[in-house]
Order: sequence, then structure tokens, then C-alpha cells
Amino acid sequence: MKLHELAHARTGDKGDISDISVIAYHPADFDFLREYVTAERVREHFADIVRGRVDRYEVPQLSALKFVLHSALGGGVTRTLNLDIHGKSLSCSLLEMQVPEQAAVAS
Repeated sequence: MKLHELAHARTGDKGDISDISVIAYHPADFDFLREYVTAERVREHFADIVRGRVDRYEVPQLSALKFVLHSALGGGVTRTLNLDIHGKSLSCSLLEMQVPEQAAVAS
């Protein structure tokens, strides 16, 4: 299943850093997201774009995970020659990431 079936995202960017918050539609899905949407998987998902590390912060009060992607914007939004590399486009891409079917994991 795609991540967008369980969560939505908010983004921001500053210089060459993009941050993406993945927020569960339902708080009951937060533990599932915590287990399967790791910094390593996000880094792998963006292997062609992110040149630096990916940090993950948990915000359980909001059922959210915040990812900070370093060296992710080709030098920064105003410096890159890449088109459409702003945080919003990265969040849409992240929501296309595959996660296991919850029913398959539960059994």
C-alpha cells in the first residue's frame, strides 16, 4: 500500500534542507508509521536526491513523524537548476512510498 493511504504531509524548506512531517490520518496508525517509515527507508526512497543524512523526530502528540533531509535541494531552492524540487514536491513523492499492508503485518 502507499503511504498516502495512512497519512498526509506538511513540508518546509530552508536553504538546502527540506523537512517533511508525515501525519497519520488516524492516531491508531501512528505506531505502524513509526515502525515502517524510518529515516533509513526515507533516505533510500530519496537516494537520487538527498545527498546528506535524514533525521527523524517523533511527535506522538500529533501522531506525526518529522523528517529533516540534509543536502536535499540541490544547493537551495534559489540556487538549484533543478525544476520543482521544493519541499512540497518531495512530500508528494514521499507519500508514494510503499509500506506493508497492515492486514499482512497483523497476521
